Amino acid sequence: MRPSSPRLPLIAATALLALGLAACTSPEARVRTGLINAGIPDQTAECMAGYMVDRLSITQLRRLQSLASVKKVDYERITLKDFLYKVRALEDPELIAVTGKAALRCAI
Repeated sequence: MRPSSPRLPLIAATALLALGLAACTSPEARVRTGLINAGIPDQTAECMAGYMVDRLSITQLRRLQSLASVKKVDYERITLKDFLYKVRALEDPELIAVTGKAALRCAI
């Protein structure tokens, strides 16, 4: 019978910590990251994410993820007008209204 490796508990603890940290990613952080990836400036994305997460369903937030590919170049920023144009293409009136209000609220 072979003794267990002394590194096994360390590996298990590391794996549990990694899973725990992954679970801690809040919907707001995901939305913020998605908006930034879509080309929205960081401060505006942070402001919009908090507003949107409180008012949209998980399904609607997931639909927004598809907009992360709207910018053409990695370093390019888009205008809120262009972003809202892309949101309208999703054809969800509530999503359009909430995103528009968040953009207006946070751009001021």
